[in-house]
Amino acid sequence: MKLDNFSVFSFLLLLLPSSSYATEAADEFFMNKDNVDCHVAKSDVDLLEFPLNLEYLEAEFFLWAAFGRGLDSFAPNLAAGGPPPIGARVAKLSPLIRDVIVQFGFQEVGHLRAIKKTVPGFPRPLLNLSAESFGTVMNDAFGHPLEPPFNPYANDINFLLASYVVPYVGLTGYVGANPKLLSPTAKKFQTNEEYSNYMYICEYMQLAAGLLGVESGQDAVLRTLLYERAIEKVEPYGITVAEFTSRISKLRNKLGHRGLKDEGLIVKPKEGAEAKLKGNLLAGDRHSLAYDRTPEEILRIVYGTGKMSKPGGFYPKGGDGRIAKYHLHKSQDYLFACEQNMHN
Repeated sequence: MKLDNFSVFSFLLLLLPSSSYATEAADEFFMNKDNVDCHVAKSDVDLLEFPLNLEYLEAEFFLWAAFGRGLDSFAPNLAAGGPPPIGARVAKLSPLIRDVIVQFGFQEVGHLRAIKKTVPGFPRPLLNLSAESFGTVMNDAFGHPLEPPFNPYANDINFLLASYVVPYVGLTGYVGANPKLLSPTAKKFQTNEEYSNYMYICEYMQLAAGLLGVESGQDAVLRTLLYERAIEKVEPYGITVAEFTSRISKLRNKLGHRGLKDEGLIVKPKEGAEAKLKGNLLAGDRHSLAYDRTPEEILRIVYGTGKMSKPGGFYPKGGDGRIAKYHLHKSQDYLFACEQNMHN
C-alpha cells in the first residue's frame, strides 16, 4: 500500500479532535500498519469505537425504561461482561410512549451489533442511569435544585425530557466524526491491497452514515413529541416543556465549550430557520444543517463536569475506548506529576 506520509500525517493533525491525540494516532498508524484488519488507520477505528459509549447508555436507558431489564437480558454478549448500570429501572409510560421507547431500545441493540461487527469494541462501561443522575442534570440546567427532585421515570413528560438529554449528543458526534474518517480517493487500483483498503474505508463511512440516520430520526421523534407539548407545564415545577429543553440545550452548550451547537424547541426568530421562525422542531445552524461535536466535547457533556479528563455524570469511571482513555490517562499523569512536584 503506497502512502504519502506527509499528506496523511497532515490530514490527521488537521482533522482529529486533539492535536496531541492526532500525533499519537498518526505515529501508531505509520509504525503499526498491520493493526486492525491490516487495512485501516487506527484513528478511524477509534472514531467508530468511541460512539459505543453513548450507544451503551441509550440501549440500557431505553430497554430498562420499557421492560425493567437491559442488555444482560436481551443481548448479554454485547455487554461483554461490563458492569450493570446503576439505578436503571422501568418507567411509568403510556402505551404510545412505551411503544416508541421499545423501538428505540432495540434500535440501539442493533447499533451495538453493527459497530462491534466492524471494529473490535469494548465492554459496557459503568453507567449511572439513576433518577439522581438525571436530577443533577436538571438542577445544573436551571442553576438550582428542583423541588421535588426531578425523576425521569415518573411519567411520559419526564421521561421524554430525560431522553432529550441523550440521543442528540450522539447525533452531533456522528456528524463530527464523518468528515474525520480517512475518505477514499477514486482512482485506478494497482493492487488487491489498495482495493481492499478502499472497501474497508467505504464500509466505515457507510456505518457512520447509517448510525447518523437513525440517531437523527430518534432525536426528531423525541423533539416532535415534546414540541406537541411545548407550552404545557411540567408539574409540580410550573415550568413549560419548551423552557426545559432550552435550559438543557444551554447547559450542553456550556459544558461543550465550543459555542452554539444546541437549541431548544422555541428560539428567538433570528435563530430559527431562515431567521424567520420561533418554532424549532429540528436544531440546526443558520443553513439548517446539523451541528457537529468532537469526542472531547461529548465527554465534557456526558461527564457533566465540562472536562474531558474528569469523569462523572452518566459515566462515574469515565468512558472506554482509546479516545476516552487517552484523556483519562492524560489527567492521571498530570495529577501524578503534580503530586511528585509537591513532594520534591
